[in-house]
Amino acid sequence: MLLSAAALQALRGRLIVSAQAYPGEPMRHPQTMAQVAASAVIGGAGAVRVQGIADIQFTRSAVEVPVIGLFKDGHEGVFITPTIHHALAVANAGAHIVALDGTRRERPDGKSLEQTISAVHEQSAALVMADCGSLDDALAAAEAGADLIGTTLAGYTGERGKTEGPDLELLEQIAAAGLEPPLIAEGRIHTPAQAKAALDAGAFAVVVGTAITHPASITGWFDAALRG
Repeated sequence: MLLSAAALQALRGRLIVSAQAYPGEPMRHPQTMAQVAASAVIGGAGAVRVQGIADIQFTRSAVEVPVIGLFKDGHEGVFITPTIHHALAVANAGAHIVALDGTRRERPDGKSLEQTISAVHEQSAALVMADCGSLDDALAAAEAGADLIGTTLAGYTGERGKTEGPDLELLEQIAAAGLEPPLIAEGRIHTPAQAKAALDAGAFAVVVGTAITHPASITGWFDAALRG
């Protein structure tokens, strides 16, 4: 595997930074995202998460930490690395870990989550992170062979309400299930205190994106506070 067991275990208790920009934004450029990711590593990120084939390639050249890659196709339903084709493209671009939709919803190519994970394991050296939205998702993803379980989609699939901050209850539920794959907290983690709370709830590592790498959102928070 590209990422050794020791390297994966080294992420325990660490911060993973997601560097992504939306289409049409000034920073929506692969080299820019790689530079943002490299800056996050200087600040202490133990790994980075980026979206898009070119972003993955540029970032692999810019950092020496593990790169979690994904491929967003669309905006609704299963759109995070939704098919085997997308997953293998992410792996072939150099991602150490392929992040994909790890829910129990039907996938666009009609393949099961287990088939998709198996394809990545059989045809590449990458690990797989399953982005889940519920405890049942996490249990099914672990059974399907996922190497990491993320709470990325908590509040976005209709199974759970959208919490204001991270879904700590879900983290506690998954942690209590005693699954073998490391549990990665992701989603609406906007402060250091929330990141620590996610770790205390049972997360192996914590992903923070918007609050670190999305200037438009961060500026908006300050602007809204000043405007009352």
